[in-house]
Amino acid sequence: MKKVLIALLCLSLLVGCEKKQDGDETAETTRPGAMRFVTIGTGGVTGVYYPVGGAISRLINERRAEFNLRTTVESTGGSVFNVNALMNGDIELGVVQSDLQHQAYRGQGEWEGRPQEKLRSMFALHPEAVTILSAEASNIHRVADLAGKTVNIGAPGTGQRVNALDLFAAAGLDPSRDLRAEGIRPAESASMLQDGRIDAFFYTVGHPNGSVQEAVAGARKVRFVPVDAELIEKLVAEQPYYAPAQIPIAPYPGVVNTEPVPTFGVKATICTSADVPEDVIYTITRVVFENLDALKDLHPALAVLTPQNMLEGLSAPLHPGAERYFKEKGLL
Repeated sequence: MKKVLIALLCLSLLVGCEKKQDGDETAETTRPGAMRFVTIGTGGVTGVYYPVGGAISRLINERRAEFNLRTTVESTGGSVFNVNALMNGDIELGVVQSDLQHQAYRGQGEWEGRPQEKLRSMFALHPEAVTILSAEASNIHRVADLAGKTVNIGAPGTGQRVNALDLFAAAGLDPSRDLRAEGIRPAESASMLQDGRIDAFFYTVGHPNGSVQEAVAGARKVRFVPVDAELIEKLVAEQPYYAPAQIPIAPYPGVVNTEPVPTFGVKATICTSADVPEDVIYTITRVVFENLDALKDLHPALAVLTPQNMLEGLSAPLHPGAERYFKEKGLL
């Protein structure tokens, strides 16, 4: 009997300790200086946004004890989704194409008449090329050859859909009349191209990219479709966020092309909301810029980053936290 009573007493003490620890943990998360949490909205898991968001998150989380700051990465529908989620307070940071950052803040495109005035920029990341990949058997050698074909232009709310529509407008093509436009996610495009269910797909992305590598590695031969020089010139002249770009072929053995492919592109940028505290954005910006070499090693698309080019393509106002860091370092 004594043994039973002793066992029960020990058990009650253990439960009491656990409850006290739980209570201490609750107090820890609510008092000043408690751990703060930031969610980074990215894109599909096979794209570049998701691993890039993961790379930034890793840098922050390695120092979470120093800054009382912890980040998580969320796979999302892409740029348009991320802007809307930032404005709704569902995420604190989001990867956004530079063209959609421009349009959102000014109330254009997807946000026609609804300027997202609380959108703030932090810094730019890798360049993103408007990539058109086609089946060789479909005989698509230039943009005009997309007429009459089945083409995935991207799901609503994605950057590649916006870029595809801009390119069609410049080329005088009406996607609702001149071709069979699909609106599926890029992650599904590679298998659909290999299965013969589509002739081509658009993907605005940094290179190398896993989904593109998957499409190139299949039995069906594929090629990158070049964008005509006059179309590139027209798009760059009309929109401040577009720039000439090239698609490298070295990461894609087996592709039909034999040299880099001309196209146009934008930049991936990190955006936030004016409602996110200044010290949080200052800390994240500082960690990223002071550990830039480590960040560049975490994904091949980031290899081109410099402190200078990370301030390009920012058309929404800088968040005060990012601006404070840049001024301290003489970058502004």
